[in-house]
Amino acid sequence: MNLPENIDRLIDQVRQALRTVIDPELGYNIVDLGLIYDVRIEDGNQARIAMTTTTRGCPATQYLVEGAYRSAGTVPGVADVEVDLTYDPPWQPAMASLAAKRHLGIAAGADQ
Repeated sequence: MNLPENIDRLIDQVRQALRTVIDPELGYNIVDLGLIYDVRIEDGNQARIAMTTTTRGCPATQYLVEGAYRSAGTVPGVADVEVDLTYDPPWQPAMASLAAKRHLGIAAGADQ
């Protein structure tokens, strides 16, 4: 039984599911925005997600946390989900993927 391989695959599937959660203000998924800091699988089937929002007091915080919880819970093999909200380190636009930066109009110099 290849547990590390299975866990890695499950983590990848959770990350893919998290891409379905779109930040309503920025219009892009929370993974590529850099809002997901860590995804772990504990005890073989429990997803633990560390995430942030763009700012403290973000009006979409509850929506994003609930979206992460629900989307991760749809992954076959995940029995339980825990979402930990953190602001350490604080989110910065540099944490976003190049595609997300382009979407947000902050990828200046990327093609120049």
